[in-house]
Parts: sequence; C-alpha cells; structure tokens
Amino acid sequence: MSGKGAPQASLKDIDARGLKVAIVAGTWHAEIADGLRAGARRALETMGATIVEIDAPGSFELPLLSKAALDGGADAAVALGVIIRGGTPHFDYVADAATSGLTQVALLTGKPVGFGVLTLDDEQQGLDRAGLPGSKEDKGAEAAEAAVRAALLVRKIRSS
Repeated sequence: MSGKGAPQASLKDIDARGLKVAIVAGTWHAEIADGLRAGARRALETMGATIVEIDAPGSFELPLLSKAALDGGADAAVALGVIIRGGTPHFDYVADAATSGLTQVALLTGKPVGFGVLTLDDEQQGLDRAGLPGSKEDKGAEAAEAAVRAALLVRKIRSS
C-alpha cells in the first residue's frame, strides 16, 4: 500500500457546487465499506457537491447501479466496494467484473466514475485504507476527489 505520489491539493480549493455526485457503495465488509462511504461523503461535502447515496448489494452490482445513477442525471459517480481474496477464484471474477464494468460505464456515459473498490488480501489492508481513525489512507475521499476533478474537466472541455 502506498499513497506515495498522490496529489496534495486541498479539497477546499475544489468547487463542486452545481455537480450532482452519486456515491454507489457496496455493503459487504461493513466496517470498511462504511469508512469508505464516510470519507467520500466528507470530501464531497467539503467540495460543495450535491450528494445522492445508493446502496449496492455488492461490488459486482456497482457498474449497473453507477450507470443507472449517471443515466438518471448524476454528473459523476463514486463507486465504493470491498473485495477480500478468499480460497477460490471468486475474488478474481468479481474484481475483474467491477473494474472492467466501471470503466465501461464511464466510457458509455461520458461521465466519470471515481474508483474506490478495494481489492484486498486481508481485512487489515482494508482497515488501513478506509479512512477510519488510525487508517493510513482514505480511499473513499480519494475516489470522490478524482470523480469531481474529472467531472469539472469534462465540463470545461465540453464548454470550450
């Protein structure tokens, strides 16, 4: 895990007023998932975005629900999920489906999807990234910031 090289801008310098952003969050591994969601919500509130929250049954459903939110008028989506490696290939299938699916959603809709799906070897890695007290990183906030920055850039490109 490394946050090395991440941009160091302040969220207060990003003006997301007028943007509607959907947080689409899986519900598996509740402590980690709740931390990711809280981090995304805090970041979006700091930037001034209008927030819509959608509970996804799991990470596999994130692409469909993100697309529905974007088709329904959201300017960006923040997809959050937790996938922990187990003893079967299930991890590989779900991680690939979520990653590929979210990429396709962004390309099909022309709207950004912040990627906050944690693919982990164990629960501790998630706790370290979930933005909880004692966590080393806040991947929910990072995904929200990426989605807003991209949405603002898309808006600027399309208006020029």
